[in-house]
Amino acid sequence: MFIHAVMVAAILVIVWMTNWVYRWRNPRCNGKLPPGSMGFPLLGESIQFFKPVSSFDIHPFVKDRVKRYGKLFKTSLVGCPVIVSTDPDFSHFIFQEGNSLELWYSDSFMKLIGQHKLTTSTGVTHKYLRNMIMDQFGPEKQKEKSLLEMEDMARSTLYSWSKQESVEVKEAVTTMSFGLGSMKICSYDPSKYSENLKDKYTSFIKALICFPFNIPGTLFHKCIKDQRRAISMLKDLLTERLHSAKKYGDFLDVVVEEMKKDDPLFDVESAAYFVFAVLFASFETVALAITLAINFISDHPSVLQDLMIEHDEILRKRENKDSSLTWNEYKSMTFTSHVIDETLRLANIAPLILRRATKDVQVEGYTIPAGWTVMVCPPALHLNPEKYNDTLAFNPWRWKGQGSNTASKNFMAFGGGMRLCAGAEYAKLQISVLLHFLVTKYRWTKIKGGEVVKAPGIIFPNGFHIQVTERQ
Repeated sequence: MFIHAVMVAAILVIVWMTNWVYRWRNPRCNGKLPPGSMGFPLLGESIQFFKPVSSFDIHPFVKDRVKRYGKLFKTSLVGCPVIVSTDPDFSHFIFQEGNSLELWYSDSFMKLIGQHKLTTSTGVTHKYLRNMIMDQFGPEKQKEKSLLEMEDMARSTLYSWSKQESVEVKEAVTTMSFGLGSMKICSYDPSKYSENLKDKYTSFIKALICFPFNIPGTLFHKCIKDQRRAISMLKDLLTERLHSAKKYGDFLDVVVEEMKKDDPLFDVESAAYFVFAVLFASFETVALAITLAINFISDHPSVLQDLMIEHDEILRKRENKDSSLTWNEYKSMTFTSHVIDETLRLANIAPLILRRATKDVQVEGYTIPAGWTVMVCPPALHLNPEKYNDTLAFNPWRWKGQGSNTASKNFMAFGGGMRLCAGAEYAKLQISVLLHFLVTKYRWTKIKGGEVVKAPGIIFPNGFHIQVTERQ
């Protein structure tokens, strides 16, 4: 009798598991899902997606599935059902659609950033928050103040590099960019704290997509610990500001003024998470873009030559060669802008952009179910041979005659639509200013490293070391 009961139980378990696996592989949908595979239960196809590659080409995970299923396919990553788009028209539609597709990140990143309502806000709230950020980082503010701040930071940074035998570029640029961003956002002075706020951010880019298992020894666990310390530091700073009449002229002043209103959008907790997210966005991708630009230029002498011609011409036209950069001089840096666009196109610093369907979305005869994640794959757009010749070549001249590139169907380095990166111009300005002083005042030699691995974010496994000397 006991053996019979065990056999019945085993059969029920097998039936349940078989049904569970079947439902995993064949998700419910009020329509027709795009083709693709959901992979193994829970794990999905995460292992293949995270496989490191040492190439700027489209990741084999995406390339193989486009060949097999087409430009739109379904998969599952870190436990989430995902529709991947490599189609320019559909990707453009995703950025324009604000009613049925909301801004989204992975579950792990959402837990680290916190405050889902503010992070994924839409409509009036999103517009209000965006205007707050644009007031600090938009073009008008940059004309008034940011250009001089960036010049001071670039001059002091490059001078310090020239006094060192070797500089690891990514770390050095991150320190510079964080210093600038934290100064503009919260007038942060590391000397006042026992811990450095920058150190709490170092692992966050790796947590953009990972399993959100808060278990000691995991990447996510370390990120959670660092996040808690960073949030605690920012809460202390906000509390101090709330009880002080002193004004600093930074972004935190704007946030604190909002907190003092009769019906405030923030309390201390949500304000700390909001500032945390803005600060992260202000430096990490900019630092990576600068590092990659210097790396590309190092490997392409003809690019360096044309950069020097452009920037030397700016100095030649001045009455005083040592005077500060002007906004008109920045806007004249045409080839520099091409170098930045080409760096962003080829490197694909943001290898994926996520949205989440708030209701069923119909597209090209398929249905994207509510609750599913939609992932736009910029590399597939930026390395499209139908749009770009010799896609893996670093060729800034390909942008000649195309004007300023921020967002289009075939170029989405800064996203697009209502969610176009509010700091796009700020990022380009910071890169341009540093390159101006690097090529006019200094020379550099590549010592070691510079090799890139994408997993899916970009890392330099051997660093990127250069020696900087003053230009004779």
